[in-house]
Amino acid sequence: MGSPDTALRLPAAVLAQARGTAESLASLAGIDGRNVDAQQLIGGRAALLGLQDRGRVSAGGATRLMSGDDGWCALTLSRPDDVDAVPALVESDSVAGDPWAAVEWRIPEVGVAAFAERARLLGLPIGVLGETTAGPPRVRRTGGRATPAAVTDLLVVDMSSMWAGPLCGMLLALAGATVVKVESATRPDGTRAGPLAFFDWINGGKLSYEADFAHPGSLARLLGAADVVIESSRPAALERRGLGPADHPARDGRIWVRITGHGTDGDRANWVAFGDDAAVSGGLVGGAADAPVFCGDAIADPLTGLHAALAVMESRARGGGELVELSMAAVAAQYAQLPHQDEIICTAAPSARPRAARLGSDNAAVDRLVARRLVTSC
Repeated sequence: MGSPDTALRLPAAVLAQARGTAESLASLAGIDGRNVDAQQLIGGRAALLGLQDRGRVSAGGATRLMSGDDGWCALTLSRPDDVDAVPALVESDSVAGDPWAAVEWRIPEVGVAAFAERARLLGLPIGVLGETTAGPPRVRRTGGRATPAAVTDLLVVDMSSMWAGPLCGMLLALAGATVVKVESATRPDGTRAGPLAFFDWINGGKLSYEADFAHPGSLARLLGAADVVIESSRPAALERRGLGPADHPARDGRIWVRITGHGTDGDRANWVAFGDDAAVSGGLVGGAADAPVFCGDAIADPLTGLHAALAVMESRARGGGELVELSMAAVAAQYAQLPHQDEIICTAAPSARPRAARLGSDNAAVDRLVARRLVTSC
């Protein structure tokens, strides 16, 4: 367990509500409640990597909370392309030295709203404090219902990356489902390149399938055989490749889970998000109203992953055949409505998980599984 100096502080009410969600999931999925510890899910990455509260710098270090005359915003510069875009963001020919100095100078000059608009035009992850309202998962009927199968008989295809979607897949694997993690060799999950302890925790116990998105025939067959699909692409990305929820025949009862940063309506469908800036967009911050600080570690990610797994189990109970959409910012906004006065120290370290599979190491086994399922369903 982490020490108080390296642990995260969380509003007690936020943890209490997350625990209630975890208990509901455990009950519906038949998981031992000890394996769905909300404090582990929320603080697990920080415990594994020794991250700590850093005020207006995120625990992971890539996001900063900054102010202008018209409010606060959180910008994430986690990818090389994000840093490369800073000169265009601040409307300068070049930026020497620390890019954050230029960003922090620019925001008061132009205002948060204008700065965020320009950041989004450049495809940068940014959240304006409190801009997103709370909302439950959006559910739309897409196919036939089916009598709920045993969780241990479910085939889950996890095409998501980073944290929220993979956590949903991890929780379904804990319930006994067969979970296949899909990646491409050219664009694997970004967390593969990060600390191995975190990648193993969130992806251990899943089969690994290497897909060729340029020639997606095998992947389309896998999606046709799946009971649950998890994805976190921007809405049009998979449709352009003919891999959307309506592009191929599906098994009755298939549940398609779409996790986004800011939803699928209008311009928001194209807004990029990571856990810390999405939390700020939903208003989930610590500190005082006039001096906010980050709450937890990329907290919109684990909260959304937990709610996504619960949404799968609720859809399964209805017979499935649904598209279920969750926005990280909207999930965070639900928790932002809770009291924030009392805080607790979050010190729970994650339970041990098996090593994650090497990319593509299970392709043959998955293809055999798909062939059996498609023959059986004919």
